[in-house]
Parts: sequence; C-alpha cells; structure tokens
Amino acid sequence: MSLGGCKQIIFAVRHLKQRLLCCRKICFNNLRFISTITPDKVSYTARSHTCGELRLPDVKKDVVLCGWLQYERFGLFLLLRDWHGMTQLVIPEDQKDVMSEKITNLPFESVLRVHGCVRARPEGQTNEKMNTGEIEVVVKDLHILNRCTPRLPFEIKDFFKVKELLRMQYRYLDIRRHELQRNLRLRSKMVMKMRQFLSELHEFVEVETPTLFRKTPGGAKEFVVPSRYAGKFYSLPQSPQQFKQLLMVGGIDRYYQIARCYRDEGAKPDRQPEFTQVDIEMSFVDQEGIMRLTEELVSWAWPEEKGVISLPFRRMTYQEAMTKYGSDKPDTRLDMLIQDVSDMFKDTNIEMFHKVLGKDSGSVQALRVPGFWKHCSNKDIESLITSAKKGISDVNVVVLKIKDDASLQSGVIKNMEESGRKQLEKRLEISDGDLVFMAAGFAFDPHTILGRLRLSCADLLESKGLEVRDKSRFDFLWVHEFPLFLPREDGADGLESAHHPFTAPHPDDVDVIYTHPEMVRSQHYDLVLNGNEIGGGSIRIHNSDLQRYVIENILKENAEELEHLLEALDSGCPPHGGIALGLDRFLAVICGSNSIRDVIAFPKSHDGKDPMSKAPADISQDDMDRYHISVTR
Repeated sequence: MSLGGCKQIIFAVRHLKQRLLCCRKICFNNLRFISTITPDKVSYTARSHTCGELRLPDVKKDVVLCGWLQYERFGLFLLLRDWHGMTQLVIPEDQKDVMSEKITNLPFESVLRVHGCVRARPEGQTNEKMNTGEIEVVVKDLHILNRCTPRLPFEIKDFFKVKELLRMQYRYLDIRRHELQRNLRLRSKMVMKMRQFLSELHEFVEVETPTLFRKTPGGAKEFVVPSRYAGKFYSLPQSPQQFKQLLMVGGIDRYYQIARCYRDEGAKPDRQPEFTQVDIEMSFVDQEGIMRLTEELVSWAWPEEKGVISLPFRRMTYQEAMTKYGSDKPDTRLDMLIQDVSDMFKDTNIEMFHKVLGKDSGSVQALRVPGFWKHCSNKDIESLITSAKKGISDVNVVVLKIKDDASLQSGVIKNMEESGRKQLEKRLEISDGDLVFMAAGFAFDPHTILGRLRLSCADLLESKGLEVRDKSRFDFLWVHEFPLFLPREDGADGLESAHHPFTAPHPDDVDVIYTHPEMVRSQHYDLVLNGNEIGGGSIRIHNSDLQRYVIENILKENAEELEHLLEALDSGCPPHGGIALGLDRFLAVICGSNSIRDVIAFPKSHDGKDPMSKAPADISQDDMDRYHISVTR
C-alpha cells in the first residue's frame, strides 16, 4: 500500500474516533444524570424531560421526570417542579393504594423521580397559566429521591414574601425561587456572551491574576491577610488594576478577566466586600476606542427580552452632569433639570442669597418638581431636605409652593418685586401643584443637594403609586472629562485621586498638572445606566516620571510601595487604557432589583457578614499562633 493510502486510512480512523467521542458527549449530556442515594435504593437516575417542556404532541410518550414536590391534592394529583416549569402528575385509581404509602404525609419540596405516560387533560381542566397546562402525566412508578424535612423556614413560592435576612440565612432554599433562578441564569448567559465577544470576535486573552498581593497606596481600603512570616501581610487587591497594566508591559495587548475584587468599605446597601468585574485592558488605544468597544460588548451580551439598545450611547461631560442633574451618575429617565437662577437674585435683599452671590463660586440653583405639592406633606418635605443636606452644611434650601392659581407661596421671597416673581415663574415654567426647591451655596454643593432631592422626590411619588420613571426603559450614558483630583474626602488638606492614581491627565492639561493640579481634567470615563454607575475606566499613565510625580508630589504617598510598577513603566510600556464593568450592579439594574444581593448566588449582608455560615468567625488559638496573631477584645 502506498504512503498516501496509509495516510488516508490514518486520517479516516482519527476522524471516526472524533465523531464517536462527540456522539458520546452528546448522549451523556442528553441523559442529564443525577447521582443520588435514596431510601428506594435508586443510585443513578436519568430524566427524559424537564418539568416544563411536555406539550400535546408528547401525548402517549413514556417519560421520566425529576423534581421537587410543589403541591399534592387528594392523594391523586401532584405538581412536580424544576427550574423549567411544573407538570401535573395523576395517580391512577388502580395505583392509589400502592402509591399512598409513599405520598401520604410526604412533605412539600421532597425530591421525586417519576415514570409515567403523557396524556391530554380532560376537557375543561386545562390550565392556561402553566406552560404544560394542556397535558398531565399518569404515574406508573414513583421514587422518593430525598424526603424533605416537614417544616422549612419558609415556603418556596414566588408570592410568599420572606425577609431578606432569613432568605440569606437559608440561601440554598432561596435559590430555588423562580426570581433568583432567573437572575443567576441570566447572569451566566451574559457572561458567556461577553467571553464570546472578547475571546472569539476580538482576540482578547483571558488572564487570571493573583488574589494575594501586597498593600498599595490609593483607592479603596483593602483587606489584609496574615501570612506565616511574622509581621508580614498579603492584601486582597481591590481590582486587578496593577496586574493588567503589567500585562500591557508584557505585550498581552488585549486582556480581559471576570475578576473577583475586594474592598473593605464597611456597611453600604449597594456594595459587597467581594464583587465581580468584567475587567478589560488594551494597548495602543484611546478613550474613544475603549468606549466603542464597551458599547458593542454591552449590545452583544444584552438580553433579547429586554428590547433593543441603540448605539452609540449618549455622552455628557462631568461639568454638564453636575450642573443639570447634581450627580456624576444622573438618571436621565427623569426630565427634571436643575436651573441656575443666580442672575434673578443679584439685586434682591434676600440675605441668604445675597451673601452667597457676593463670593466666588456662589450660586442659587432651582429644581421644579411637577405636581409634587399635591402628593406630599410638609413633614415629607422637611424629611427629604434633611436627608439631602447630609454631609453638606453650608447650603441654604428654600421651598416654593405653587398654589392652585399658579402663584408662588414662600415667606423668603415675599419681598421680591412682582416683575421678578413673574420672571421666575416663567423661567421655571411652573404650574399649579408644583414644588420648587432653591439651594444657595458654593461650587457644586447646591447642585448636589438638588440632585439628591430630584431622586428622593421621584422615589416618594413612585411609593404613592405614580409612574415617574419608565421601569422598562434603559438609558445608557457616558460621563467623561472628570477632574483628575478632588479635595480629600476626610477634610484634610491636599488632593486625592478622583478615579485612581494611575489615571492619565487630559492631553490638553498635561502641563497644568505641575502648576494647578486641582484644575486638571482626566481621561476617566464612567458608564451610567438609569442613574447607576455600572462601569468606569481610564487611559493610564504610561510614563514612569509622571506617575512618580503624581504619587509623591500630589497625592503625598510613598512611591516605594509601587516600585514594581514604576520599574515596569520604565521598561518600554505602551500607551494603554481600559474599563471595568461592575457585573453585579449591571445585572441588578437589568433585573429590576434594588439590591445587588439579588443577582449574587451567595452574597454578604449589608454589614459584610454571611448569615448562613456565620462568617466572619473565630479561629482557634493554634491558627492564631501559626499566623502570629493576637486579638484584643
């Protein structure tokens, strides 16, 4: 036989082996084996169908179903449930005595395996609320795979309201609920699509980075982890920021990771001490390139059932966002905008306005809330203002009520000339029943307070049954041109990074960083969805000298803790930038949830604890000795 003939035979044999392996995988996946040890001594079972897929064309088929017992009636009718749906089971009269021993007093949520035959439901007994409502399965054999305890902490029913703390304590039960199942499955699908988009369509490389690192300056607080070396500690990185920059130095010019991140930020309702980011970094790219890639990624992974999103996303500068909405993550579904009315009060004798307008950065801002006065009390208004002013004391807030005849009612502006009042009414386009908040202060303080009132008024109106924001609408928005530095949040002298210390200055402001750093704009951009920041990124500093100057001279941090990064920037680092999408918050907005805990399988509580396992927990003295730890109580 010729060499060519031998090669053809070898190729044919290899091809046949691959086909057989493929068929073997398909058969195995279709069986959907469940391994279990049961009272009925069934060690391995296979279901032929899920509890949500049988229809009229399946009538007369022999089927095997597995699932949880949802309901039982008269010892004749059972409802079997899995994620895919529910199927009604019927015990034949001639089998009732045989089956009764098994199903009598059988607790709901017990796990069953049922063999039976599909038949159409009798005329007039179909259930349009069930996908399988036209059929039922006549039971031939039933095995109890696992008998549930008679009393669970709560019922697994969508209409049954359970306190969140109890749901978290028994999370393995909570996951059985349809809402949480739906959220977790949607999360899985979106992550899969994101991986496909990045890896297959754009040749990104998925790289896992360490979760044990060293403590570094800047950014959020980090968790420290003791080691066996006395006095030496690891740190859990708040993000893979430094690693992805080092990967750019190493020539991995397109990186991504579904990254676990850790921040010790204390108790916050929409934060977790551990969370997940879709982390992306690219070399030889500009801000526009990152934004376009992100838009296409979001569009590719977007759930079809949520409608179509249009590209490109709207863009807005930080200055515009703060001026019009009083927030750097504005909810643009609300039409209410903040308006500057400073010019209308320059020549008035209203003292609280006049003393502000006479100084630099002082202004008077106004916010009209349509129809608000008709739906709230004076107590509501006082409460909203107190909450909005939290942390901002040097701002005066005035309330103007619009009476039924569309005239202003306010003790503060009663001495204002009639022409001025009419001009104010025209500027704000007021009508009867409206409420106007006016705030006088410096810089963006009055805008911030009105921005908070804008959202809290919408929340209050919606709590009273009014539709203020379209819940089915998804408004994406890019906010860019943030300041590179802000005054320190703790009130101390000096500046801190608005984003993080590695953010590059705006190309037009590079020289200003050495003279007036507080005036420098950054190449930082945030992606906002319905008033929630779901992603943030920047073009990075790739010059070692500039990075060292920022750390040492502006932020007043110890550059030695970042020497590894500074050395890397000196070794031929390409220009690079990236973005991180907050997967948890992104999913929460898509699913219409107020909490990211509803899209995380095993979340922590608002104070960072795990009610199920009781973590964080004590450790033994031996463990403390091993890690050179002593505890002061």
